[in-house]
Amino acid sequence: MILQKQWRKQIIMTTSEYTPDELKTLGSAVMLTGMAVSVVDVGIVSTAIEATALANEIAGAAKKYPTNSVIQALFSEDAAKHGETKQALKLDVKSEDMKPETAVNTAIAAINDALTLLTQKATPEEIPQFKEFIYSCAEHVANAAGSGLFGTGSPKVSDKEAAALIAIKAALSL
Repeated sequence: MILQKQWRKQIIMTTSEYTPDELKTLGSAVMLTGMAVSVVDVGIVSTAIEATALANEIAGAAKKYPTNSVIQALFSEDAAKHGETKQALKLDVKSEDMKPETAVNTAIAAINDALTLLTQKATPEEIPQFKEFIYSCAEHVANAAGSGLFGTGSPKVSDKEAAALIAIKAALSL
């Protein structure tokens, strides 16, 4: 119980270290990356399945990275209670930036903005974890639905999604 209280105090301190705009920059990198992978090979049913996969990965982030104060500041239960998560995931993106031919570049720009910010404010241990988290979101989206009826077909990852993953991995230097 004492450890939990100390951790919550650290999360609140970390949240205060980032302005709402900075949290939005970090959250946008996650959201736009997941959306980009979905958009490059869009389908009505597969898009819904992929959106659910992204939401599930984000929902599990705080438990998957319990010592990463940046991820905790964005996706923990406390962050959600204080409204940080909702504001950080609210996107200001133009429809032309999320077309199949532009979405990956939009995501990479958001990744670059987030990494610049993290280099200035996060610990050296937190940065690779945040990169891993972003890529994990992209992978989960790509693997969520196949090309067949109701997204059940094989392969799960289309050629366009595979190319998007390669570009995202390179942008993250993974």
